Amino acid sequence: MDDGTIVHIDYDLFNAETEKLIETTREEAAKEHDVHDETRTYSPMVTVIGDGRLIPGFEAHLSEAEAEMDYNLDIEATEAYGERDASLVETIGQNVLLRSVKDPEMLGIGSQVEIGGRTGILQFLSAGRARIDYNHPLAGVTLRYDYRITKVVEDRTEKVETLLNMNTGRDDFKVDFDGDDLTVTTPEAIAYDQNWAFAKFSLVRTLRDHLGVGVVVFREVHEPRAVSEEE
Repeated sequence: MDDGTIVHIDYDLFNAETEKLIETTREEAAKEHDVHDETRTYSPMVTVIGDGRLIPGFEAHLSEAEAEMDYNLDIEATEAYGERDASLVETIGQNVLLRSVKDPEMLGIGSQVEIGGRTGILQFLSAGRARIDYNHPLAGVTLRYDYRITKVVEDRTEKVETLLNMNTGRDDFKVDFDGDDLTVTTPEAIAYDQNWAFAKFSLVRTLRDHLGVGVVVFREVHEPRAVSEEE
């Protein structure tokens, strides 16, 4: 798969040593391993190959993968989330911890906490001291991906629509090409999305890097508000 290819991937992610399922896109796998989440919609992950969204070992393997083939891949920690770093485990005063959390009563061993802009896991709390592990939860873990590329997005308009959805979670944009120039008509509600400005610039960069588009125009349409006869 070439860099810039947009693909849909079904996968099961395991701890390769314990064989515990960590994450899956497949509902049947979640049920089989007793981790099913009723509030979640299970569907293939959509990603852009070579875009740096995935861990290095998985990204590298995808570049050589083919659609509709089943793969089983073990990824060492160095090519995943890195080895554990003892210097990232810190002990702080309990008062510092309590000032940093919104609801101290919800604290427990294993809770995720944010201290000074860093996110970690509470490992120990006693005698006025707290130990926080700032390593990634999967640091030091060898991972296994069982995966399959279920779809390669080929149509240019669909590629843009897919990228828009990946960046905003919305599917109500209108996409029009004039040669290589692109016009995207945005839904009116997106004007109230504080993340849209950043997402827009990120999207333009991806479109130019991987789709070779020319001029990109984002078009806003604000329809007049319907006025009832009573008004």
